[in-house]
Amino acid sequence: MQHLDHDRLVFLALGESEPDDGERAYLEGCEHCRSELENLRRVADLGAEGQGLHDLPGPPDHLWQGIVAEIRAAEQLPTLVEPRRPVTAPETSDDPPARVLSPSVRKRVRWSGWMTTVATAAAAAVLGVVGTVAVLGGTEPEPASPQQQTVRASASLAAFGATPPEVNGEARVFDNGRLHLHVVNLPDVSGYYEVWLIDPGTMEMFSVGVLGGDTDALLPLPPNADLERYSVVDISAERYDNNTAHSGDSLVRGTLTG
Repeated sequence: MQHLDHDRLVFLALGESEPDDGERAYLEGCEHCRSELENLRRVADLGAEGQGLHDLPGPPDHLWQGIVAEIRAAEQLPTLVEPRRPVTAPETSDDPPARVLSPSVRKRVRWSGWMTTVATAAAAAVLGVVGTVAVLGGTEPEPASPQQQTVRASASLAAFGATPPEVNGEARVFDNGRLHLHVVNLPDVSGYYEVWLIDPGTMEMFSVGVLGGDTDALLPLPPNADLERYSVVDISAERYDNNTAHSGDSLVRGTLTG
């Protein structure tokens, strides 16, 4: 049986046009097309309800920083199943690291028009919830403050290389798998700050996430991060150059101890 074209169903769901007599009779007899049209109308209704959300303030910076940290940690952890070639960190700030990147596999998936519509509506709904939470202050309980966490390992962060000596801080790993950073007097950079864990024996490393403009940050660590091996905490100045390797410009470093 030849069903109604998907694009035509989308137009009907959006109210762009009305079904003609033939389409109306067909929809009465075809449960598949009628069900898809009803689903599309529900998606359209959700989108219409969220039209006013563009006036809400944007999500806070720390939300996006957390998303970037999760993605970077998952992509760059050297202990993943696929072997990674080492990324060498600089011994001094004057010696740039070897920029060795592992090959990546990109899977391309073709979505049907229906899935594309649903994904778009779902993304809009998520952003609407985020905006609402930003306005209302959230309804979930606040997580425990760093002072209430159990410290698994810590490190004093000192200026590295040509960084001014007044730049310093502290890194603490909590038993819930999060890295708390307190850094002061970081110099202004044209790009951004990135946090790394380095194996001092091999100088292999992986990125933990991006440090925002605040003096304090709480970043999630990968669940299988080996802190006995990757014991050096490094904060680097990175450029917006689409290069995921360490820039070679380390600002502070410190070694974790239990």
